[in-house]
Amino acid sequence: MITISEQAQTHFAKLLEKQPAGTNIRVFVVNPGTAQAECGVSYCPADAVEDTDIRLSFTGFDAVVDEESKPFLVDAEIDFVTDQMGSQLTLKAPNAKVRKVNDNAPLLERVQYVIDSEINPQLANHGGRVTVMELTEAGVAILQFGGGCNGCSQVDLTLKEGIEKELLNRFIGELSGVKDITEHQRGEHSYY
Repeated sequence: MITISEQAQTHFAKLLEKQPAGTNIRVFVVNPGTAQAECGVSYCPADAVEDTDIRLSFTGFDAVVDEESKPFLVDAEIDFVTDQMGSQLTLKAPNAKVRKVNDNAPLLERVQYVIDSEINPQLANHGGRVTVMELTEAGVAILQFGGGCNGCSQVDLTLKEGIEKELLNRFIGELSGVKDITEHQRGEHSYY
């Protein structure tokens, strides 16, 4: 679930030496599954461990994860990096904002996961987003754009050269194309 590098384990062990006996670390996600998700690490005294918490054993300490954060910390990595600017602890949790789906989940869920975890973060740089509205029996993903993408002059290029190519490459034999149902001439328009 969570990978903690040897350097980070050594760092945590040194920090925990100065804490009361039995103290571990807690890894958590605040607002999991939302765009506002934030990951964190804190001390976890022995009396703060809940029965539903998951314990992960590392060298010299346990990492404790609450049940709600668990699915959002799949594939998380904690490292302790030292470079010319100094030392810092890094926590990468690629699934914090979007719960990872299984490979055998329905196609709609898997497509939406790729959009939420990889495509929407790129579109968000321009104030946009896209959502899968449905999948047709012919394997066409019906998409709707919002935010800065609504009315954008580059939306067709984004759809065909970016989103469609990525999705068709990811879901070979399952998807046959994508279609935009956004009414770009109506409603709020992009500010570009």
